[in-house]
Amino acid sequence: MPIKIPGDLPAFRELEEENIFVMTEERAFTQDIRPLRIAILNLMPTKTQTEIQFLRLLSNTPLQIDITLFVPSTHESKTTSVAYLKRFYRSFNDIKDEYFDGMIVTGAPLEKLDFRDVDFWDEMCEIMDWSRTHVFSTMYICWAAIAALYHLFGIEKTELGRKRSGVYEYTNALPREPLMRGIDPIFRMPQSRFATVSHNDVCDCKELRIAASSGSDVAILISDLGDVFITGHLEYDAGTLEGEYWRDYARGMTPDVPENYFRNDDPNHKAVLSWRSYSTLIFTNWVNYYVYQRTPYDIGDVRKRLERK
Repeated sequence: MPIKIPGDLPAFRELEEENIFVMTEERAFTQDIRPLRIAILNLMPTKTQTEIQFLRLLSNTPLQIDITLFVPSTHESKTTSVAYLKRFYRSFNDIKDEYFDGMIVTGAPLEKLDFRDVDFWDEMCEIMDWSRTHVFSTMYICWAAIAALYHLFGIEKTELGRKRSGVYEYTNALPREPLMRGIDPIFRMPQSRFATVSHNDVCDCKELRIAASSGSDVAILISDLGDVFITGHLEYDAGTLEGEYWRDYARGMTPDVPENYFRNDDPNHKAVLSWRSYSTLIFTNWVNYYVYQRTPYDIGDVRKRLERK
């Protein structure tokens, strides 16, 4: 089944060329079913690339999904034109009275900043609180995951010193959990971040379960309410880390070569895509088991989600 997006969204053409089932809004209006409503809070400066990455993964479910792209109302983008945002995005103020079956909050290159120094931090906190009464299940990615763990559970972030960049192996700690169903005992995930959270701090929080980790590095967490926190970037394309590496190199920085990523760990060789099957399955599991199987048919009843505890 398809995802429903505007026919002139740049991602539409690229996804269609990849033989991914996407549906225009006009065609969807003729179908007499209730699609899932999933909102994507896109905090990345590379809006179009990020749209393609997440829409590709959401398209692999047997369900029709109605996508709403939105951005914070209090942040002015320096990398995306106002015209583009007006055409394809809504602001949080525009949607705060609506209800959604699911929401994805993307990462953002903000790990080095104190949370309170993020210009839209107050609104970010409002969105996270709002999601608990207006969204049935939320997936937080990378910086958003670390920010949500801090705001919702009081877990402080830990600076890494140098950027953790590469593709790393993690242990499936909850193989019987629906989110991790079908995932190998050891699987791979790309990382690109300067901060993390303490394994011990997470273990001390009774509302959280660790679904995947590697030593002290926590990769996937699940809350009692069915929200998901992923510290890495399962959505990344084969060349995303490569692009980040050469971008930083061109800026005169001394970036570490992403680990376990290039053939022979040589940045002059092609990157190896070794995580797509895991990312596809985890996103499909989230849409199916955490959203579709649990969300009420009357979407207005999403506000009762706190009663699940």
